[in-house]
Amino acid sequence: MEGERNVTYITLNGYVEVEKYRYLYFVIIFTIYILIIFCNSIIVCLIVIHRNLHEPMYVFIAALLVNSVLYSTVIYPKLLIDFLSEKQIISHSACHFQYFIFYSLGGSEFLLLAAMAYDRYVCICQPLQYPTIMTKTTISVFLVLAWLVPACQVAGSAILSANRKVCYFTLEGIFCNNSVHKLHCVSSRGLSIFGVIIMLNIVFFPMFYIVFTYIKILIISYRSSREVRTKAAQTCLPHLLVLINFSLLCTYDIVILRLESDIPKTARLIMTLQVVLYHPLFNPIIYGLKMKEISKHLKKLFSHVK
Repeated sequence: MEGERNVTYITLNGYVEVEKYRYLYFVIIFTIYILIIFCNSIIVCLIVIHRNLHEPMYVFIAALLVNSVLYSTVIYPKLLIDFLSEKQIISHSACHFQYFIFYSLGGSEFLLLAAMAYDRYVCICQPLQYPTIMTKTTISVFLVLAWLVPACQVAGSAILSANRKVCYFTLEGIFCNNSVHKLHCVSSRGLSIFGVIIMLNIVFFPMFYIVFTYIKILIISYRSSREVRTKAAQTCLPHLLVLINFSLLCTYDIVILRLESDIPKTARLIMTLQVVLYHPLFNPIIYGLKMKEISKHLKKLFSHVK
């Protein structure tokens, strides 16, 4: 009992008229969450089941889709609980745990896309060396690093933030993101610098690498045969669309934090939802429609269902 009394709770103040629309909110978010799990799981299962999809590119796609489901699971169950609760609160420790998982998986998204860019570069620009470079060991190392590197770095930021004294107990949001730093009694310059370093390592550097790699692929493809250009377009376009989409959503997250007090509450809620609603559904749709082999297996699956 003594431990319960000592728990610090944070009020999530980003909801708009939750008392009036709680059941509507709940149904919408629950439906989207089920769709996210269903759409991503179908494609992951297809990749696991069919041997012709056991190639590095499809393994990375499966990892990306699993990452999307985990990313959604950090947010959606808590949203559903909050919609049905009288008070939208979260404990201080749970808030920082959500912050840690949210940004770790966000960083993993960029590193997985960077691994996919490298895979496409080797496949298109060095096709003869592809089997010897993209081995099972290489793929395993890329996957482990994609999840481990962001987790280790964000863990440091989350621990430092969690150990700072809290003077404010209201968070202007619906889940715990970078706004947790505004709860501290005194802002920390060291924590801000550490945050910038993390952002450079798991967002900007991978993004620059991806853009540089695809520009190089584009140049080499342009000088090559029509078959190479077609292959490059078919396999690289979906990855670029996913990168652009996720980068825009990350920009939303930064804009919301910087302009929090200047944005009306309803607009802030809509912008925050952009970060967690579209992307986990966007990935399986893009890969399901644009990746020829996955699309083929999906058509077969749904034709059998009919």
